[in-house]
Amino acid sequence: MTDRDSPLRILLTNDDGIDAPGIAAMREELTAIGDVTVVAPAENQSGVGRARNELAVRREHPWGYALEGTPADCVAYGLRGLETEFDIVVSGINDGPNAGNYIVGRSGTVGAGIEAAFLGTPAIAVSSYHARDFFCHPPEEYDFSRPARIGRALTERVFGAAIFDDIDLVNVNAPVDVPNPRMRVTRPLADYDQQVEHHADTDLLPDGDRDGGLDDDELLVRLQDVSWPNTVGYENPFPPRDDYRERYPTGSDRRAMVDGEVSVSPLGVHHGHTEDPKLASVVEGLSEQVE
Repeated sequence: MTDRDSPLRILLTNDDGIDAPGIAAMREELTAIGDVTVVAPAENQSGVGRARNELAVRREHPWGYALEGTPADCVAYGLRGLETEFDIVVSGINDGPNAGNYIVGRSGTVGAGIEAAFLGTPAIAVSSYHARDFFCHPPEEYDFSRPARIGRALTERVFGAAIFDDIDLVNVNAPVDVPNPRMRVTRPLADYDQQVEHHADTDLLPDGDRDGGLDDDELLVRLQDVSWPNTVGYENPFPPRDDYRERYPTGSDRRAMVDGEVSVSPLGVHHGHTEDPKLASVVEGLSEQVE
Protein backbone atom coordinates (compact mmCIF):
# COMPACT_ATOMS: atom_id res chain seq x y z
CA MET A 1 0.00 0.00 0.00
CA THR A 2 1.18 3.55 -0.66
CA ASP A 3 2.13 5.98 2.09
CA ARG A 4 -0.87 8.17 1.21
CA ASP A 5 -3.73 8.60 3.64
CA SER A 6 -6.06 7.08 1.06
CA PRO A 7 -5.58 4.48 -1.70
CA LEU A 8 -4.56 5.56 -5.18
CA ARG A 9 -7.50 6.06 -7.49
CA ILE A 10 -6.45 4.27 -10.66
CA LEU A 11 -8.12 4.27 -14.09
CA LEU A 12 -7.06 1.12 -15.97
CA THR A 13 -7.42 0.61 -19.71
CA ASN A 14 -5.66 -1.18 -22.60
CA ASP A 15 -5.84 -1.64 -26.35
CA ASP A 16 -6.16 -5.44 -26.55
CA GLY A 17 -9.71 -5.37 -25.21
CA ILE A 18 -11.27 -5.76 -21.79
CA ASP A 19 -11.17 -9.57 -21.95
CA ALA A 20 -7.42 -9.77 -22.69
CA PRO A 21 -5.28 -11.62 -20.12
CA GLY A 22 -2.81 -8.72 -19.85
CA ILE A 23 -5.33 -6.29 -18.37
CA ALA A 24 -6.55 -8.98 -15.98
CA ALA A 25 -3.04 -9.48 -14.63
CA MET A 26 -2.50 -5.73 -14.33
CA ARG A 27 -5.79 -5.23 -12.49
CA GLU A 28 -5.00 -7.99 -10.02
CA GLU A 29 -1.73 -6.31 -9.06
CA LEU A 30 -3.08 -2.77 -8.94
CA THR A 31 -5.92 -3.66 -6.57
CA ALA A 32 -3.25 -4.20 -3.90
CA ILE A 33 -2.24 -0.53 -4.00
CA GLY A 34 -5.41 1.34 -4.91
CA ASP A 35 -9.01 1.52 -6.01
CA VAL A 36 -9.09 0.37 -9.64
CA THR A 37 -11.78 1.29 -12.17
CA VAL A 38 -11.52 -0.34 -15.58
CA VAL A 39 -12.73 1.41 -18.72
CA ALA A 40 -11.39 -0.57 -21.65
CA PRO A 41 -12.28 -1.26 -25.29
CA ALA A 42 -14.94 -3.90 -25.85
CA GLU A 43 -12.81 -5.35 -28.68
CA ASN A 44 -9.17 -5.32 -29.73
CA GLN A 45 -8.05 -1.83 -30.75
CA SER A 46 -4.34 -2.43 -31.32
CA GLY A 47 -2.42 0.08 -33.39
CA VAL A 48 -5.01 2.86 -33.35
CA GLY A 49 -2.70 5.38 -31.66
CA ARG A 50 -4.66 8.18 -30.02
CA ALA A 51 -7.60 8.04 -32.44
CA ARG A 52 -10.89 9.26 -30.99
CA ASN A 53 -14.57 8.79 -31.78
CA GLU A 54 -17.44 11.16 -31.12
CA LEU A 55 -19.87 8.37 -30.24
CA ALA A 56 -19.23 5.13 -28.35
CA VAL A 57 -21.53 2.56 -26.78
CA ARG A 58 -20.87 1.82 -23.10
CA ARG A 59 -21.83 -1.35 -21.32
CA GLU A 60 -21.36 -2.37 -17.71
CA HIS A 61 -18.65 -4.83 -16.75
CA PRO A 62 -17.81 -6.38 -13.36
CA TRP A 63 -14.60 -4.30 -13.31
CA GLY A 64 -16.18 -1.07 -14.57
CA TYR A 65 -17.16 -0.47 -18.18
CA ALA A 66 -16.48 -1.80 -21.67
CA LEU A 67 -16.59 0.88 -24.34
CA GLU A 68 -17.05 0.28 -28.05
CA GLY A 69 -14.27 2.70 -28.87
CA THR A 70 -10.54 3.29 -28.81
CA PRO A 71 -8.20 3.35 -25.79
CA ALA A 72 -8.15 7.15 -25.99
CA ASP A 73 -11.97 7.13 -25.98
CA CYS A 74 -11.87 5.01 -22.83
CA VAL A 75 -9.52 7.43 -21.07
CA ALA A 76 -11.51 10.48 -22.16
CA TYR A 77 -14.70 8.90 -20.86
CA GLY A 78 -13.12 7.68 -17.63
CA LEU A 79 -11.56 11.03 -16.78
CA ARG A 80 -14.48 13.23 -17.79
CA GLY A 81 -17.54 10.96 -17.76
CA LEU A 82 -17.24 9.38 -14.31
CA GLU A 83 -17.58 11.04 -10.92
CA THR A 84 -14.22 9.70 -9.66
CA GLU A 85 -11.21 12.03 -9.67
CA PHE A 86 -8.43 9.67 -10.72
CA ASP A 87 -4.84 10.06 -9.54
CA ILE A 88 -3.24 8.13 -12.38
CA VAL A 89 -4.06 6.22 -15.58
CA VAL A 90 -2.46 2.83 -16.26
CA SER A 91 -2.68 1.36 -19.77
CA GLY A 92 -1.86 -2.29 -20.43
CA ILE A 93 -0.53 -4.84 -20.28
CA ASN A 94 -0.08 -4.99 -24.05
CA ASP A 95 0.73 -8.44 -25.43
CA GLY A 96 3.72 -7.20 -27.41
CA PRO A 97 6.32 -4.44 -27.13
CA ASN A 98 5.88 -0.76 -27.92
CA ALA A 99 9.44 0.44 -28.41
CA GLY A 100 10.98 2.80 -30.93
CA ASN A 101 9.73 6.28 -31.74
CA TYR A 102 7.49 5.35 -34.64
CA ILE A 103 5.87 2.35 -32.96
CA VAL A 104 5.32 4.29 -29.74
CA GLY A 105 3.53 7.00 -31.72
CA ARG A 106 1.12 4.52 -33.28
CA SER A 107 0.46 2.38 -30.21
CA GLY A 108 -3.05 2.32 -28.78
CA THR A 109 -1.56 1.43 -25.40
CA VAL A 110 0.59 4.55 -25.44
CA GLY A 111 -2.21 6.54 -27.09
CA ALA A 112 -4.31 6.04 -23.97
CA GLY A 113 -1.52 7.55 -21.90
CA ILE A 114 -1.19 10.49 -24.27
CA GLU A 115 -4.91 11.21 -23.95
CA ALA A 116 -4.55 11.14 -20.17
CA ALA A 117 -1.63 13.57 -20.31
CA PHE A 118 -3.57 16.06 -22.42
CA LEU A 119 -6.37 15.84 -19.86
CA GLY A 120 -3.96 16.60 -17.05
CA THR A 121 -3.61 13.14 -15.47
CA PRO A 122 -0.31 11.24 -15.09
CA ALA A 123 -0.11 7.96 -16.98
CA ILE A 124 1.91 4.77 -17.28
CA ALA A 125 1.75 2.53 -20.37
CA VAL A 126 2.91 -1.06 -19.82
CA SER A 127 3.77 -3.45 -22.65
CA SER A 128 5.31 -6.91 -22.56
CA TYR A 129 7.69 -8.87 -24.74
CA HIS A 130 9.27 -12.31 -24.76
CA ALA A 131 13.07 -12.47 -25.03
CA ARG A 132 12.85 -15.24 -27.63
CA ASP A 133 9.33 -15.09 -29.14
CA PHE A 134 9.18 -11.25 -29.20
CA PHE A 135 5.36 -11.02 -29.37
CA CYS A 136 3.34 -12.60 -26.55
CA HIS A 137 0.87 -14.10 -28.95
CA PRO A 138 -1.45 -15.86 -28.55
CA PRO A 139 -1.63 -14.11 -25.18
CA GLU A 140 -3.37 -17.02 -23.47
CA GLU A 141 -0.11 -18.98 -23.70
CA TYR A 142 1.96 -16.40 -21.76
CA ASP A 143 2.20 -15.39 -18.12
CA PHE A 144 1.88 -11.62 -17.63
CA SER A 145 2.47 -11.69 -13.88
CA ARG A 146 6.05 -10.33 -14.08
CA PRO A 147 5.17 -7.24 -16.20
CA ALA A 148 2.15 -6.74 -13.93
CA ARG A 149 4.34 -6.69 -10.82
CA ILE A 150 6.69 -4.25 -12.51
CA GLY A 151 3.76 -2.05 -13.53
CA ARG A 152 2.42 -2.10 -9.99
CA ALA A 153 5.78 -1.19 -8.45
CA LEU A 154 6.30 1.70 -10.89
CA THR A 155 2.76 2.99 -10.39
CA GLU A 156 3.25 3.07 -6.65
CA ARG A 157 6.75 4.55 -6.68
CA VAL A 158 6.53 7.16 -9.43
CA PHE A 159 3.34 8.71 -8.14
CA GLY A 160 4.97 9.58 -4.86
CA ALA A 161 8.23 10.81 -6.44
CA ALA A 162 6.80 13.93 -8.13
CA ILE A 163 8.28 12.88 -11.48
CA PHE A 164 5.13 14.01 -13.27
CA ASP A 165 6.10 17.58 -12.50
CA ASP A 166 8.48 17.30 -15.46
CA ILE A 167 7.14 14.48 -17.67
CA ASP A 168 3.70 13.46 -18.92
CA LEU A 169 3.87 9.73 -19.48
CA VAL A 170 6.03 6.73 -18.62
CA ASN A 171 6.28 4.05 -21.31
CA VAL A 172 7.36 0.62 -20.04
CA ASN A 173 8.40 -2.54 -21.90
CA ALA A 174 8.94 -5.54 -19.63
CA PRO A 175 9.95 -9.13 -20.44
CA VAL A 176 7.62 -11.93 -19.40
CA ASP A 177 10.37 -14.56 -19.31
CA VAL A 178 13.50 -12.97 -17.79
CA PRO A 179 13.94 -13.58 -14.03
CA ASN A 180 14.85 -10.44 -12.07
CA PRO A 181 15.35 -8.25 -15.15
CA ARG A 182 17.38 -5.08 -14.80
CA MET A 183 15.32 -1.88 -15.04
CA ARG A 184 16.78 0.91 -17.14
CA VAL A 185 15.66 4.46 -17.91
CA THR A 186 15.63 4.68 -21.70
CA ARG A 187 14.74 6.87 -24.65
CA PRO A 188 12.67 5.76 -27.66
CA LEU A 189 14.99 5.35 -30.63
CA ALA A 190 14.00 6.14 -34.19
CA ASP A 191 14.61 3.19 -36.52
CA TYR A 192 11.95 2.80 -39.16
CA ASP A 193 11.33 2.28 -42.86
CA GLN A 194 8.44 1.28 -45.08
CA GLN A 195 8.20 -1.47 -47.71
CA VAL A 196 5.71 -0.90 -50.52
CA GLU A 197 4.45 -3.60 -52.88
CA HIS A 198 2.06 -3.36 -55.83
CA HIS A 199 -0.28 -6.24 -56.69
CA ALA A 200 -2.51 -6.63 -59.72
CA ASP A 201 -5.05 -8.89 -57.98
CA THR A 202 -6.99 -9.02 -54.71
CA ASP A 203 -5.62 -12.28 -53.28
CA LEU A 204 -4.24 -10.46 -50.23
CA LEU A 205 -7.60 -8.94 -49.28
CA PRO A 206 -9.92 -10.63 -46.77
CA ASP A 207 -12.45 -13.01 -48.30
CA GLY A 208 -15.35 -11.15 -49.79
CA ASP A 209 -13.58 -7.83 -50.25
CA ARG A 210 -13.58 -6.65 -53.85
CA ASP A 211 -15.00 -9.93 -55.20
CA GLY A 212 -15.19 -8.31 -58.59
CA GLY A 213 -11.45 -7.81 -58.72
CA LEU A 214 -9.64 -4.62 -59.64
CA ASP A 215 -10.47 -2.24 -62.44
CA ASP A 216 -7.96 -1.67 -65.23
CA ASP A 217 -6.71 1.56 -63.66
CA GLU A 218 -6.35 0.08 -60.14
CA LEU A 219 -3.52 -1.60 -58.26
CA LEU A 220 -3.57 -3.07 -54.76
CA VAL A 221 -0.93 -1.31 -52.63
CA ARG A 222 0.54 -3.16 -49.68
CA LEU A 223 2.31 -1.09 -47.00
CA GLN A 224 4.43 -2.94 -44.45
CA ASP A 225 6.49 -1.54 -41.61
CA VAL A 226 10.20 -2.22 -41.45
CA SER A 227 10.55 -1.41 -37.77
CA TRP A 228 13.50 -3.68 -36.89
CA PRO A 229 16.49 -4.47 -39.10
CA ASN A 230 15.85 -7.20 -41.67
CA THR A 231 12.23 -7.70 -40.59
CA VAL A 232 9.04 -6.75 -42.43
CA GLY A 233 5.59 -6.42 -40.92
CA TYR A 234 5.07 -8.63 -37.88
CA GLU A 235 8.10 -10.85 -38.30
CA ASN A 236 9.90 -11.83 -35.11
CA PRO A 237 13.25 -9.97 -34.95
CA PHE A 238 14.46 -12.08 -32.01
CA PRO A 239 16.57 -13.89 -30.90
CA PRO A 240 18.73 -10.77 -30.93
CA ARG A 241 21.98 -10.83 -32.83
CA ASP A 242 25.21 -9.05 -32.04
CA ASP A 243 24.62 -6.48 -34.77
CA TYR A 244 21.40 -5.47 -33.02
CA ARG A 245 23.42 -4.51 -29.97
CA GLU A 246 25.77 -2.48 -32.15
CA ARG A 247 22.85 -0.76 -33.88
CA TYR A 248 21.04 0.27 -30.69
CA PRO A 249 23.08 2.19 -28.11
CA THR A 250 22.84 1.53 -24.40
CA GLY A 251 20.11 3.73 -22.99
CA SER A 252 17.73 3.22 -25.92
CA ASP A 253 14.49 1.29 -25.47
CA ARG A 254 15.39 -1.11 -28.28
CA ARG A 255 18.75 -1.98 -26.73
CA ALA A 256 17.08 -2.69 -23.38
CA MET A 257 14.83 -5.23 -25.11
CA VAL A 258 17.76 -6.82 -26.92
CA ASP A 259 19.42 -7.23 -23.50
CA GLY A 260 16.28 -8.62 -21.83
CA GLU A 261 15.81 -5.56 -19.62
CA VAL A 262 12.84 -3.47 -18.53
CA SER A 263 12.75 -0.30 -20.60
CA VAL A 264 11.30 2.72 -18.79
CA SER A 265 10.99 5.76 -21.06
CA PRO A 266 9.80 9.13 -19.71
CA LEU A 267 7.87 10.98 -22.40
CA GLY A 268 6.56 14.48 -22.99
CA VAL A 269 3.48 14.54 -25.20
CA HIS A 270 2.75 18.21 -25.78
CA HIS A 271 4.62 18.48 -29.09
CA GLY A 272 7.37 20.82 -27.93
CA HIS A 273 8.94 22.94 -30.63
CA THR A 274 12.53 23.64 -31.61
CA GLU A 275 13.82 27.15 -32.23
CA ASP A 276 15.17 27.35 -35.79
CA PRO A 277 16.51 30.68 -37.09
CA LYS A 278 16.59 29.32 -40.66
CA LEU A 279 12.84 28.63 -40.60
CA ALA A 280 12.21 32.05 -39.06
CA SER A 281 14.16 33.64 -41.92
CA VAL A 282 12.15 31.72 -44.55
CA VAL A 283 8.83 32.70 -42.97
CA GLU A 284 9.84 36.36 -42.71
CA GLY A 285 10.88 36.34 -46.35
CA LEU A 286 7.59 34.79 -47.43
CA SER A 287 5.65 37.33 -45.39
CA GLU A 288 7.25 40.13 -47.40
CA GLN A 289 6.38 38.38 -50.69
CA VAL A 290 2.68 37.88 -49.93
CA GLU A 291 1.92 41.43 -48.72
